Amino acid sequence: MVVGLEVHCQLGTRTKLFCGCANDGFGMTANSRICPVCTGQPGVLPVLNKRAVELAFQAALALDCKLAATSIFARKNYFYPDLPKAYQISQYEEPFSQHGGLDTKLPDGSRKRVRIHRIHLEEDAGKLLHEIGSEELDYSLVDFNRSSVPLIEIVTEPDIRSSDEAYAYLTALKEVLQFVGVSRCDMEKGEMRCDANVSVMLAGSTKFGTRAEIKNVNSFKNVKDALEYEYRRQIEIIESGGTIKQETRLWDAVNMRTESMRSKEEAHDYRYFPDPDLVPLHADPVWVAKLKAALPELPEARRLRLASTFALSAYDAEVLTSEKTLSAYFDEAMSGRPKEFAKPLANLITTELLGRLNKEGKSIAESPVTPKMMASLVELTLNNTISSKGAKEVFAKAFETREDPKVLVEKLGLSQVLDEGQVKGWVSEALAANPQAAADLKSGKEAAAGRIVGAVMKLSKGKANPALVNKLIKEAVK
Repeated sequence: MVVGLEVHCQLGTRTKLFCGCANDGFGMTANSRICPVCTGQPGVLPVLNKRAVELAFQAALALDCKLAATSIFARKNYFYPDLPKAYQISQYEEPFSQHGGLDTKLPDGSRKRVRIHRIHLEEDAGKLLHEIGSEELDYSLVDFNRSSVPLIEIVTEPDIRSSDEAYAYLTALKEVLQFVGVSRCDMEKGEMRCDANVSVMLAGSTKFGTRAEIKNVNSFKNVKDALEYEYRRQIEIIESGGTIKQETRLWDAVNMRTESMRSKEEAHDYRYFPDPDLVPLHADPVWVAKLKAALPELPEARRLRLASTFALSAYDAEVLTSEKTLSAYFDEAMSGRPKEFAKPLANLITTELLGRLNKEGKSIAESPVTPKMMASLVELTLNNTISSKGAKEVFAKAFETREDPKVLVEKLGLSQVLDEGQVKGWVSEALAANPQAAADLKSGKEAAAGRIVGAVMKLSKGKANPALVNKLIKEAVK
């Protein structure tokens, strides 16, 4: 399998690329975020959005691309109902950046650098609607809210050799774009879309086969499934003596197959030419240096730092950097805390918090347990006010009520008993009630300690401090 990906990512600007309309049209009333510029009315002129250029440049810098000193906007001419001007303002011969790459961790743990051929800036088209609610229409409606929303298109070299590699690259790319603040990359809202060029060649060959392009795949899983299907389809055709046609295909996620859409266009079909209404875009070196300096710590560097500074496992570090908001949550909870605070905090976040959020279909931003509350909960565990089991109970209650963990510990009566005299009494009672376990422990059978500990915890209704219980049991059976 030989794959090159083209990812379209909407930039998180306040307004559109060439006009002042709000860039928040998803889910809004159709055609409520439009003006004469983004609907292509006669006599209007585009004005480039500086913030869109900043975000585009920062994406390129984060992906190790070289910025062109000068780039040109071009008109890509084609007719489709969702394209009001009958051309799309894009970049062709002189894009703003080229020749980058993204180091990608593959499923087997190895690493691969996927080269990026180019990134260019362009405007989005509108959106065709073929149904209202559950009612299918025998005509199409056009919503121009998305028209002229700023996009970057990130085009890889044909470096990807499996559907797993494609999935890993897309995951890594999404992380980088989110951390830089380029986009939220919400695929359900169309903020990140993918076209995949796929061909097959004989093992050991260096000559690529004829490729098919699969358009507008809207989830990473669908990209993976579409590549697998197309790979099998092309092999079956070649092995039965047929030839692959260069064409554009669509992914049918219901029937799990690609379907022919049209023969593949070439660049000359679009009659590209420089847009006469837009001057060349110059990358001022001083400005670019400021943008580069403003880049945040990227996910991979952050993982390495979390693992080395806080001795977190590779798994914990990966989970905590999988989303920008989750990473920020950990940072806020960890702020000003000692190194030993990190591991129990990571444990509570990755197990209790993420587990509950996933169960309820909520994002980290919607968590009723704030970073401050989570830090308080870890403190209560580390200073032995509550046990690890008690921490889970307090978390569950805090998630429901949003109450402060310290208040909940008192309400729920979960404070651990650290009084040696009281715990020693429970230990004596437990040993007397379990003579065989006591004898086994005295004869060196360490496993018997579990039965005694269990009995003590039952007597104390879970309040005895486990570390103290173990210490006193050992002293009692010497």
